[in-house]
Amino acid sequence: MKAKRLFHPAVTTWFERQFAAPTAAQAEAWPAIQAGENLLLAAPTGSGKTLAAFLAAIDDLVRRGVAEKLEDATQIVYVSPLKALSNDIQRNLEAPLAGIRAALREQGLPDVDIRTWVRTGDTPAAERTRALRRPPHIVVTTPESLYILLGSESGRAMLATTRTVIVDEIHALAPNKRGTHLSLSLERLEALCGRPLQRIGLSATQKPIDTIARFLVGAGNGEARPACRIIDSGHRRDRDLALEVPDSPLEAIMSAEVWTQVYDRLAQLIEQHRTTLIFVNTRRMAERVARQLSLRLDHPPLQGEGRSPQRSEGERGGVAEAPRAPPPGGGGGLAPPPEQGGSGGDPPPGATQGDIPPGYALRLQADRGGAPAVGLPDGHAGRP
Repeated sequence: MKAKRLFHPAVTTWFERQFAAPTAAQAEAWPAIQAGENLLLAAPTGSGKTLAAFLAAIDDLVRRGVAEKLEDATQIVYVSPLKALSNDIQRNLEAPLAGIRAALREQGLPDVDIRTWVRTGDTPAAERTRALRRPPHIVVTTPESLYILLGSESGRAMLATTRTVIVDEIHALAPNKRGTHLSLSLERLEALCGRPLQRIGLSATQKPIDTIARFLVGAGNGEARPACRIIDSGHRRDRDLALEVPDSPLEAIMSAEVWTQVYDRLAQLIEQHRTTLIFVNTRRMAERVARQLSLRLDHPPLQGEGRSPQRSEGERGGVAEAPRAPPPGGGGGLAPPPEQGGSGGDPPPGATQGDIPPGYALRLQADRGGAPAVGLPDGHAGRP
């Protein structure tokens, strides 16, 4: 399926500049979305599911904006169970929207300013007020924040013009109370709009897929259950599985020689592939691996990222930052202990917490005015 057969010329121009061809999931989904069908799209990660849902909806906004001035009214509501994913989606929408506007200018067509807005629990009050005064065309939110919007008079006024709802990572919502809560919110939204909403569900893993489709479209208004088109583009990929061990013997405690061989092999694999995911057990290990690979790959310091299960709405955990130098003359600097043969100063450049010798930890604790801490094997410190 060619994009030029389906989309406005400006949308087609942007897409063809970015991609050689649509993925199988996109080619199947776009005709159904443009026909106004409810759609459940199951496709592997990286197959362009989110773009498949958004681009067809954006194309409709572009066509209406070119034909006549696009009114300030919300048209698309995107719901994600993860707050961090919502923020990523907004950033990822900036490129296609900017590219489409540039293509419109090149073709001498009227400018179409499509605005997006992220509404989560972290959204500042000033932004909320601004969005209510001038509603965005695309609202990116979470199930809980959608419920809050529906509970306020101003929120209902903004959402009353919605035409399309996109539910991402739907498998994470369907089997639990958050999914039940979302189902009620979607029915309230449809009743508020006074017309059936086009519902689009996205996920890489959906089983049983028929049940997920029924969850997406709901029970209807007492008549027959709304129809839902299911597109399952498959999840099988060619796999090359291998188990590798270092040349040096493995022991209960890995030696520096073994770690060197592991890091060297990881660097080789990274150079041979476009994308590499490395899984470790702890945050400390993530920082250490990132530092060692940065040295071998001649890159700026890599960042190890973790997730904190205690954070609400799937918010991302912290990112391992490169160590910062202490302020000039300020306390908290790390000075080598006497047994190290040093007379003061900082630890080796790029050292992470796990790399600081116990002596440094003792001196650091003393400099901060606390009782000396006992260095533990895993890099943490505990009171004697």
